[in-house]
Amino acid sequence: MSDSYAGPEEGEAVEPERQVPAEPSYDPAAPAPLGVERTPTGNAEVDACLARIGDADHLATDGHIEVYEDVHRGLRDALTALDARPGPPAPTGAPASPSSYDRS
Repeated sequence: MSDSYAGPEEGEAVEPERQVPAEPSYDPAAPAPLGVERTPTGNAEVDACLARIGDADHLATDGHIEVYEDVHRGLRDALTALDARPGPPAPTGAPASPSSYDRS
């Protein structure tokens, strides 16, 4: 046997080494994704807004408002654009008065 052994003497109690984590494994205040699946709609503007909502997953709660307002603005613009799409032309001029009809 060698005399260079640096372990505990016979009969001596050995205390286990305490392991202190460097940082907590769970921080309730940290941003965490909600895991909500976003299904594409087929409308590029709306799908871009849905993708933007995912940005909130990586932000603290106080940063969500900016994302939500941006998404709301984008969805409102997409809906407004539906009203602005060209349709049949509007009638021009005033309607004909009864006196202008031919009475023959």
